[in-house]
Amino acid sequence: MSYILSFIVAFGVTAIIGQILIPMLRRLKAGQAIREDGPTWHMSKQGTPTMGGVMFIIGVGIAILTAGWDWIAKGVYTHIFVFLFALVFGAIGFIDDFQKLRHRANEGLTAPQKFLLQLAAAVVFVILLRNEGYLTPDLYIPFLNIEIIGIPWVVYMVFAAFVVVGTVNAVNLTDGVDGLATGVTIPVMLFYVGVSAWYNRSDLTVVSAAMAGGLSAFLIYNFHPAKVFMGDTGSLFLGGAVCGLAFALDLPLVIPVVGLIYVLETLSDIIQVIYFKKTGGKRFFRMAPLHHHFEMGGWSETKLFCVFSGVTLVLCGVAFWGVMYRYPM
Repeated sequence: MSYILSFIVAFGVTAIIGQILIPMLRRLKAGQAIREDGPTWHMSKQGTPTMGGVMFIIGVGIAILTAGWDWIAKGVYTHIFVFLFALVFGAIGFIDDFQKLRHRANEGLTAPQKFLLQLAAAVVFVILLRNEGYLTPDLYIPFLNIEIIGIPWVVYMVFAAFVVVGTVNAVNLTDGVDGLATGVTIPVMLFYVGVSAWYNRSDLTVVSAAMAGGLSAFLIYNFHPAKVFMGDTGSLFLGGAVCGLAFALDLPLVIPVVGLIYVLETLSDIIQVIYFKKTGGKRFFRMAPLHHHFEMGGWSETKLFCVFSGVTLVLCGVAFWGVMYRYPM
C-alpha cells in the first residue's frame, strides 16, 4: 500500500517543516504584501509569512522518493517526471515571490516573463512524456468514453501548452482566501489517487497521495486565520501538479470538471476586465476573481472554503464516474 505510506510521509514531513519554516520566514520578514485594490479587510493580513508552499513541496518530494523507490528501481520514472514538472513551476513562483519580497510590493515577474517560462516548461514536459511513451496523440473525452484518434503532434502541443499555462494560472488565481487553493486541490488529488489506482498506475498513485498528504498538513497552518500563505511558490507548484497528473494519465479534458472552481475563478476575472472596458468602468461582479465577489456579498472565508471545497469534492466524484470505464476491467 505505497500510497498510504506516501500520504503519511508527506503529511508528517510537511507538518514538521511547518514548525521550523514559519518562524524562519517571520525572522526573515518574508511577509505578504496585500493588494490595495483587494477587500479592505484583507489589509490585516499584511506581513503574514509567504512562500509557505516550500514546506509541502519538500514533504511531497521526500514522500515520492520514500514510497516510490521501488518504481525507480524498476526504471519507471513517471511520478518523478510529474514532480519535477510541478517543481519547475514552483521555482518560477519562488522567483516571483522573491522579487515581490525584494521590492516590498505585490508585483514580481512581469506577465510576459511568467508566460514564456511556463510555456517552455509545458512544451518540455509534453515532449518528455511523448518520448517516454506515456502520452499518445489521442484525446480521451470523459463521460462519452470515446477518443479522438491521431491528432497531429503540433496541434496537440498547442492544445497541451494552452491547458497547462491556463491551469497553472487558474490555480494561482484561486489562492486568494485563507486555505482556499489548498482545500480545493485536496479533492482533486484524491481524485487522481482513485483514478490512478483504478487504472493500476501505482507510480502515479504515489505522487497524487503525496500531494494530498502534504496539502492536508499544510492546511493546519493555512486554514483561516492563516499563519502562512503558500505564495506563488506553492500555487504554481499545485497548478503544475494538477495538469501534470492529468497529462500523465492521458486525461487532460478531465481538468475542467475536477477543476471547475479554477475555471470559474479565471472566467470571472476575464469577464470583469472585458465588461469594465466595454461599459466604461462598470463592474459585472462586485469584485474579481469570484471568491472576492462572494466575500463582498457577506460570505466568510470559512464558508468560501467549505462551499468551494465541497463543490470540488462532488465534481471529483462525478468525474471519476465519467472516466472509470475507459479501460476494460
